[in-house]
This record gives sequence, C-alpha cells and structure tokens, in this order.
Amino acid sequence: MSISAGHLVVRQLEAHGVQRVYSVPGESFLDVLDGLHDSPITTVVARHEGGAGFMALAEARLTGTPGIAMVTRGPGAANAMISVHTAWQDATALVLFVGLIPVADRGRDSFQEFSLDGWFGTTAKRVMVLDDEHRAAELVAEAMHAASSGRPGPVVVGLPEDVLVRLTDSAPVAPRPVPAPVPGHAAVDELASRLAAAERPLVIAGGDGWAQDVDGRTTGATLAAWAEAAQVPVAADWRAYDAVPHTSPAWAGYLGYYRSDALADRMSEANLLVFVGCGRSDVPSDGYTRGFEADTVVVLPDPTAATHAGRIDQQIVATPASFTSALPAADAVRGTRGGGWMQTLAAEQLRFATPAAENPATGVDLSVAFGLLEEKLPADRTITYGAGNATLWGHRYLTHAGPGSLVGPRNGAMGVSVPAAVAASLIHPDRVAVAVCGDGDFLMNGQELAVAVAHGAAPLVIVVDNGVFATIVQHQEKHYPGRPSGTSMVNPGFAALIEAFGGHGEDVHATADVAAAIDRALQAVTARKVPALLHLRIDPATMPPSTAAPEATA
Repeated sequence: MSISAGHLVVRQLEAHGVQRVYSVPGESFLDVLDGLHDSPITTVVARHEGGAGFMALAEARLTGTPGIAMVTRGPGAANAMISVHTAWQDATALVLFVGLIPVADRGRDSFQEFSLDGWFGTTAKRVMVLDDEHRAAELVAEAMHAASSGRPGPVVVGLPEDVLVRLTDSAPVAPRPVPAPVPGHAAVDELASRLAAAERPLVIAGGDGWAQDVDGRTTGATLAAWAEAAQVPVAADWRAYDAVPHTSPAWAGYLGYYRSDALADRMSEANLLVFVGCGRSDVPSDGYTRGFEADTVVVLPDPTAATHAGRIDQQIVATPASFTSALPAADAVRGTRGGGWMQTLAAEQLRFATPAAENPATGVDLSVAFGLLEEKLPADRTITYGAGNATLWGHRYLTHAGPGSLVGPRNGAMGVSVPAAVAASLIHPDRVAVAVCGDGDFLMNGQELAVAVAHGAAPLVIVVDNGVFATIVQHQEKHYPGRPSGTSMVNPGFAALIEAFGGHGEDVHATADVAAAIDRALQAVTARKVPALLHLRIDPATMPPSTAAPEATA
C-alpha cells in the first residue's frame, strides 16, 4: 500500500520508539504534521523554535534517546540553530527536521530559501536532505543512528515540501543498532595497574549516558559504588553533576565555573586523572591550566578524543556504560593508598555544599534560599538550568540522587531552563521539575510555560532577579570598572505573568519569606498540578558566592 514520504517519516520515528516531537508548525512540512495526526507520538507545539529545540535537548538528556525537533525553513531554522550548537558542544543526540522549499525552487532566492548545509554544516554531525521519497525511512534511520553513535550530537534533516507528498511503496526499516565498544582485557588490566600505583587518583565523569542500566542499577550508581570500594574520588564535569549520586562517599564535587577552590587544587595535585565520558577541556581545567601534568586516561566513545586537550597516557574507546560494565575489581586497584585521599575530597565538598548566609544589604539571601530549596524538594526531582550567575547557587547547593536528573547547557546557552523544565515535567510527570534561571534567561523562552499549561505539565520556576545581566556585569567590573554599559534590564512582575497562565506565582523580597513561599509553590505543582514561579528579588550588587568553602569548625 502506498504511503506519502511525510507519513513514512512519522512511521519510522514510531519504529524508533519516539514518544514526543517538539515543533513549531510550518507549511513546509504539512504532510509530516498530517502523519502525526494519527500517530501515538505526542506532538508538543512550542511557541518558539529555540524552545522546541531545547525541549528536544532535554528529552535526549533525560531519556537517553535522540530528541526530535521539527521546524520550518529559513526563519524557523535560524531560530533553532541555538539548540543545534548546544547539542554539538554538549555531545547530546538531537535530530532536527527542517521543512524546505520545493526542489524546483532551489537556487532562485525563493521565499525563505537558505543553504541547509551552509548554515549547519560546521555545527552538526550530519546534514541530510530527503530528495528521494523512497528513502524516507532509510534516511530517518540513518539520522537517528548518526546522532547516537560515537560522540553523540545533532543531525539536521531537510524535508522538501514537494518530496514529502510523493507516494512510495517503501516501508519502515529496522532501527540500526548503536555500537557500544567494550574495553578489552588488556586495557582493563593496564587501567588497574595505573590505579593501583596512584596515590592520588581522581575520576572525572561527564557527558550523557549515565542513566543506562548496569547490573540492575544506573551506570552512575555502579561507578560510584565501585569508586567507594576502590577508594577513588569521583568529580563531575561542568553541568554533568548528576553523573553519580551525591550521597556516595566517593563524591568530590564538580569542576568548571565556580567550582570549589579545594577541588581545583586537588585536581592539580592528582597524579592520575581518569576522564570518563568527557575530556580535559577548557572549562574543567580552568582555561587549560590544571591537570596537565598528571598521568591521564581518557574513556570516550569517540576514537579521536576531539574534546580532550593535553596528554593521553591511555585511551579507552567505550561509552560510560560499557566502561563501567568492565571495571576492574575494586580490591585490585586500591594499592596501598588507603581511604584518606577520597575522604578528604568528600569532606571538602560537603563543606563547600553547606549553605552559609551571605547577608546581602537588600533582598533575598540566595545561599539561604537554595539551602531551603534543597531541604524541601523531594529527592526524586529534575533540575534544569539556563545560563548566567543566577544558576551558580543551584549548582553549589542542590544535590542529585542519580543520573538523568539535570539539564543544563554546557555551552552556556541562555533560554534553556524553562523549556527544559516543561519537557522534564512531560517526560516524568511524577517528578518535580525545577527550572533555575535569572531574569534575563527567563525572558528568552519563558513563553514556553504556555506549553506546560496546554499539556498539564507543572514545573516550578525559580527566577533570580537583580535587573542586570550579572555575568557580563561581573566581567565589566573586572575590565572596565565603574563603566556599566548595555547590561541593565527592566523586568515585568514575573509572578503576575505566571498567574496569567493559570499558575501560582509569588514575589519574594525577603529571606524570611522564602521558606513559606517554597512550601506553597510545591503544593501548587504537586497537589494542584499547575506551574509555579517564585520571583526572588536580590540585591543588584550580589555576585556569585565565594569558591572557597567556609572554614571547618570543631
């Protein structure tokens, strides 16, 4: 029986088990939208293509399968570019379908025409165009495989509107398996020898893929249990804080922006660094200044190790799951170092993550506020972040019980927090999804709260408001002191805005009011099942907390 190419695209996505597609509709891919009409796939209609792309990014992070976004040609594709760049730098599997002009109109500067490869060719793993209706299923399968295999990343698929309506007798094809290279015995033995000889080893976990099952528990939990037994501390790469449970005695904290000074020093002191799922890039190494002298093992699915800088003494081609499945016995790698090294790092991280009042001149004390949030949130929650200084209190004080509980742009893209929290609430409706963002970040994609209301999702949004682009102000004060320029903002009443969507909103001006406001917001999202927003007003002079932990007290 004949089927249109557009409908076959949908059938192939169904064959891959896709649950949701995130889209801003366009006339260029109407036949795909028509195919979704009768599909079990949920079509989530976003209000901006950037929001749709970030929702798809969150889908990939939280489910381990490629996120799917669909946008139209020209302006739609331009708006979606930010999510492609994020997926590229973050190594997250994303497939962006872009409706295109008819084939006969190419090269004539027709309405919304652009070069798909010219725009995305340097920022995507693959750029593909459906020029043959009979290959629609095959092309989708190829895109899904390319996005997930090796170093995961974005794939862009162009869909000419005239090709989509052509009929074909082709059928869906079997999804292509994604290989997971397993370390050989020789590589494992070599790693065991390095670990046994190291007095100060440090594992640094990053990237995606930590929620996969290994021996009945997540990859992250398995690694943490092994590390505890082997007396090896585990730190996380920037915004990969959920890789291992923070309750583990091996948890040493995170590297990257506003990391603990103590952990940064320990990275410099380590004589063996084992990077798993990530590399020694500029952010965790403090701008290529730390950790370059240590014996270095890199575990990545990408044989080129393109994201790693500096020496590699041993390279293991593996995913986090396949590597963790092959770990050497803990008693074979302990050597003679004892537990002091691991215990020292864990104690330093505990001090760093314990809130201490900052006592700002006006407004809410964010250290106290995020300490209360950590205390009151259920353990089974998902935290999503945008970019900017406002997120740093969350990074420091909010913990993660396991993998698949964090979405944050490792490339520093603003506007991720709200659409990611909306997607998280759709993916895990029984979890509390919390978006942590600044006022600038919220207004980039805050409109996606309309999507939450439309689908019955109930995220909690924390908006930190100081009326400026604080990260840039911080740089200005360093390089151009006393000359603020182009960094101030005028904001609406965010609480009133979410109430206009039918949600619960509160304007919080004082630290003393935070605890009760959190209680009411959590009651709204868990019992009333409506989105909630807390508008935290802070002193404009507030800058990120010190990277030094409070002194230990007797």
